[in-house]
Amino acid sequence: MPVLDAFYQAFARRDAQAMGALYHPQARFGDPVFPALDAAQVRAMWRMLLQRGGDLDLRFRVLHEDERSGQVLWEARYTFTSTGRRVHNRIRSSFTFRDGLILTQHDRFPFWRWSRQALGPAGLLLGWTPLLRDRVRRTAASSLRKHMDADHPTA
Repeated sequence: MPVLDAFYQAFARRDAQAMGALYHPQARFGDPVFPALDAAQVRAMWRMLLQRGGDLDLRFRVLHEDERSGQVLWEARYTFTSTGRRVHNRIRSSFTFRDGLILTQHDRFPFWRWSRQALGPAGLLLGWTPLLRDRVRRTAASSLRKHMDADHPTA
């Protein structure tokens, strides 16, 4: 099965372990909320998001995939747990591959559209500003660190 079909099918069935196995050890990930993650962080991000997103509905379409790169359009519908608001996010993902695994993944979506849905009035009024985007990034990074610490507590 092609890598991207396997990845998004695992995503749809909420299998973070199968998703993580498809990342190269030197993988990098970026999107408007998590702009620069390494392989361990991206695996932890998917575990965290799938644990929180109890009502996730995912649809995807692979636009292109060969041995070097790929592109996917996908949609996620879910309840944003921090606010209880419904979100319908449309994402374009670009990938590169190495050794049959995902080396880079860059997800693009309109942050203001997402913030209006997820955050309500604050997102509507401030979602276009770097101030709100940076606050969301700091909160997301803190949540990811806590999740990773809980997964691997130090003795």
